[in-house]
Amino acid sequence: MYHSIDDPTHDPYRVTVSPDRFEQQLLWLRRRGLRGVSMRELLRAHARGRAAGLVGLTFDDGYRDFLAHAVPLLRRYGCTGTVFVLPGLLGKDNSWDAKGPRKALLTVDEVRQAADAGMEIASHGLHHVSLPTSDGATLRAETVDSRVALRRMIGVPVDGFCYPYGHLDARAVKAVRDAGYSYACAVDPKGLSSVFALPRAHIDQRDNRFRLFAKHKLHRVRRTAPTDLKRQGRGAVQP
Repeated sequence: MYHSIDDPTHDPYRVTVSPDRFEQQLLWLRRRGLRGVSMRELLRAHARGRAAGLVGLTFDDGYRDFLAHAVPLLRRYGCTGTVFVLPGLLGKDNSWDAKGPRKALLTVDEVRQAADAGMEIASHGLHHVSLPTSDGATLRAETVDSRVALRRMIGVPVDGFCYPYGHLDARAVKAVRDAGYSYACAVDPKGLSSVFALPRAHIDQRDNRFRLFAKHKLHRVRRTAPTDLKRQGRGAVQP
């Protein structure tokens, strides 16, 4: 789970990784026979029993630096990734981060450029709001309307959703499933873990090769694969 690939000098939320560090992390993966891919590619490979050696790379919030810094490095190392964007805030900034520096978000044209570069475009909702505290109309707009807007923008189905702030409950998970998504990413969903609440490991500037090794090992121990995802490996569910 990445966010911004940029200068991390002022980063109170630890959501920024420098391009140099990001390249080191990609190199670490490749030297171990691992390849970073989008969540869509990872889940499809898992359904065919061919996910060995693949690692899902996700980028929350849809910062403009994803196109400027992440995409060139992903392509250099033969990787892809999923960027979760906010179609209601395209071309604006991360106003929800009270303490953090203002970071520009992708524009409509830049979202299309990222898609043309082979990256998966997925939804982070419309306006980066916490779904569990949203009323019914807002919940529908954040899940359904954001998917429709992105589909119109890039011309292909939008499979994935990511819960803003990592906040989710059973009601939010149901809304995402009912909106037609194939999967959704969380952080540490615990009892709600499923293909609609996939756990992820947070990556930041501190993550050198030793920390990456530990996170890679601990992720499988601390966050058990969801039952419905395990069934995909046997061909029971096709995302």
